[in-house]
Amino acid sequence: MVKPRTIRNLVFLLGDQLTPDISSLRDADPERDLLFLCEVEDETTYVPHHRQKLVFVLSAMRHFAEEMRETGWRVDYWKLDDRSDPGSFLAAIECAIRTHKPERIIVTEAGEWRVQHMLDRIEDKTGIPTEIREDDRFICSHAEFRAWAKGRKQLRMEFFYRDMRRKTGLLMNGEHPEGGKWNYDHDNREAASADLFMPRRREFQPDAMTKDVIALVKKRFPDGFGDVEPFRFAVTREDARKALAHFVAGALPKFGDYQDAMLAGEYTLYHSILSGYINIGLLDPMEVCKAVAQAYADGGVPLNCAEGFIRQIIGWREYVRGIYWLKMPGYVQENYFEASRELPAFYWSGETKMRCMREAIGQTRETAYAHHIQRLMVTGNFALLTGIEPRQIHEWYLAVYFDAFEWVELPNTLGMSQFADGGLLGSKPYAASGAYIDRMSDYCSGCAYDVKKKSGKDSCPFNALYWDFLIRNRNRLKGNNRLARAYATWDRMDDGKQRAYRDTAAYYLDTIEEL
Repeated sequence: MVKPRTIRNLVFLLGDQLTPDISSLRDADPERDLLFLCEVEDETTYVPHHRQKLVFVLSAMRHFAEEMRETGWRVDYWKLDDRSDPGSFLAAIECAIRTHKPERIIVTEAGEWRVQHMLDRIEDKTGIPTEIREDDRFICSHAEFRAWAKGRKQLRMEFFYRDMRRKTGLLMNGEHPEGGKWNYDHDNREAASADLFMPRRREFQPDAMTKDVIALVKKRFPDGFGDVEPFRFAVTREDARKALAHFVAGALPKFGDYQDAMLAGEYTLYHSILSGYINIGLLDPMEVCKAVAQAYADGGVPLNCAEGFIRQIIGWREYVRGIYWLKMPGYVQENYFEASRELPAFYWSGETKMRCMREAIGQTRETAYAHHIQRLMVTGNFALLTGIEPRQIHEWYLAVYFDAFEWVELPNTLGMSQFADGGLLGSKPYAASGAYIDRMSDYCSGCAYDVKKKSGKDSCPFNALYWDFLIRNRNRLKGNNRLARAYATWDRMDDGKQRAYRDTAAYYLDTIEEL
């Protein structure tokens, strides 16, 4: 603990605010102000976090605190294993106030609604004047997004993304998009194949501080989800920047082409694995985007790859944050299809005969990571087709991935993956049969189920479940023009074929825990 003394400002930093020039620190004075960071019980247990996610966040926090001390800041840091663990952020702040007697508290707004709700109560709870500053690490403020959304019948990301391109100037040629098109997603749907020259993720060996956190997590969460080791994430700004440079040089030139591909045993393919570093503040999103744009300008990266990556950050990432704050706190309750099925146990164990699910969940258990198509078109698709209650799948995604924070995860899950908001975020449900997975991966080879077989007990479950999902939700989806062809195909089927699909789906739903 830091020796007590009266200070001017207590600057409270959250675990996803590990940025030296964050707004709460802009006019702070190392001689008169104190930085306060704390690891608390509530934040490690509100969902059953993957143990590597816990190591990642806690180790990054400890490294950041030490780096700030080395630059002259006075830091009070409370570890989870301190005997004085207060249990919650609010309780920790009350203890810090009693210790340091600050004149004022300064904090940057939280990313998650539940944490912001806590920050909003600090002044009333403690009686200490509290200033909550805007998090300007994001390109689009809450007010700006509300203004953009006002009066629009549809809040489509593509139009928002174009505004962000204009605002940032990224990949722009004056008023026009580089290359003449805003979006090159059509070029980014190639299926990958095994390649000895496929780039490898930049990995980092745990130092002594990280090893201490690994030991803490093992001791405190012996039965927690996921493997603790090997742990290979960066936990410092310096190493995160090395990971960025490694991605830009090695994987970005083919990222666009293969961003939707899936291969057994290949966890990262051409993906960057930078999302977690950006989400906790080790990397600045514009820093990342400018590095990618520069690689394109230098001639080493095709336009479709640079544009596809930049769109994920200044388009999709900013857009889902805007949706989250526009619709919370009620958004988490959305359930358009009135789905009520319990999350199957194999989402936690990975023990299933469906190879695609086994691969996606297995690597999640091992690495706390799966890329967006594995999340959307495998585990998310299965949850959608089988009618799993959206809040349960949301809490699973929030728990198991190292980069998952509610502001970014919730709209992706409830809106895009599960269509639980009825189309606010997406123009149609991302429902697909086994044919999509077979086209974009090698998962179907060697699976216990036959992807070419459309119905029957050894057919790919995704095939019958796809049609069953469409038919049981026809009243809700019949007006969606993007599904008109699918419903027309169903209507042309003979009664026997339709019955075989529905009977197979009913069998799989009745035996879902045995799949």
